[in-house]
Amino acid sequence: MTSEQKSNQKKQVVYREFGSVDNTAAFERAKPDLPPQHQQQSLKVQATRSGRKGKTVTVISGFQASEETLNTLLKQLKTQCGSGGTVKEQTLELQGEHKDKIVQVLTIQGYKVKISGG
Repeated sequence: MTSEQKSNQKKQVVYREFGSVDNTAAFERAKPDLPPQHQQQSLKVQATRSGRKGKTVTVISGFQASEETLNTLLKQLKTQCGSGGTVKEQTLELQGEHKDKIVQVLTIQGYKVKISGG
């Protein structure tokens, strides 16, 4: 039997305990979308250069929000600071050192924010 014939054969499932093959939705962890005033959201703002070829990046971590909320918040912060940025694994990264400005903006919106690091 050639490899083409093997690929054309229908794959049969002999035994399947639970439903369909695509169970990725069942394994995804639910991400709560907490409001800024919620006490469990304490954000940390720090400027770092590690792993970025000497470029300073301001990192904001500690979010418990959905991807859409983070994207809208990032857009607001980018316009306030006049720089670029991205969302990576529930953290926001803004190009440049903007700790003070970010703390002001986030406290006005109701977040509990601390500056971390020197």
